[in-house]
Amino acid sequence: MQDVCYAIQEFLSAHGIPDWLTVFIISVCPILECRLGMFTAIVILQMNTFVGFIISFLGNIFPIPFILLLINKIFEWLKKIPVIKKPVIWLEEKTLKKRDKIDKYGIWGLLLFVAIPLPGTGGWTGALLASLLHLDRKKSFGVIAVGVFIAGLIMTILSLIFGKAVFG
Repeated sequence: MQDVCYAIQEFLSAHGIPDWLTVFIISVCPILECRLGMFTAIVILQMNTFVGFIISFLGNIFPIPFILLLINKIFEWLKKIPVIKKPVIWLEEKTLKKRDKIDKYGIWGLLLFVAIPLPGTGGWTGALLASLLHLDRKKSFGVIAVGVFIAGLIMTILSLIFGKAVFG
């Protein structure tokens, strides 16, 4: 994944995008999120850790309200398009397979799901899962924001300890 960060950073830098915006863009992207935003800020760009954390956190939570408010309606609309219907249903089913933590632990399960920085977890998937399960949007946003914050702290620590040693 670090190769992805390097490639994105080089592409954006070549087009005059400042470092802070590069971290924000990476953090907004699904799958990459603050996990790779923090890695990029600390290891690749050698930004101030606090500044990198804030930018990465804000980038990661930026799309969450839109997902919570709009994704069900967007999916309904997309399912009316024959070519897109199957991929949308596949994404819904794949996401709903991860509901066991939420079913077992409720809103705390959502927090754990978002906070532990593993592949297939994070703010985007947590917001999608909360929307598909029709969880309270305000509570879900707060819990997802806390989860993203925790994931950001974990990735900051890992980037500081291992990132520079391995990739620096």
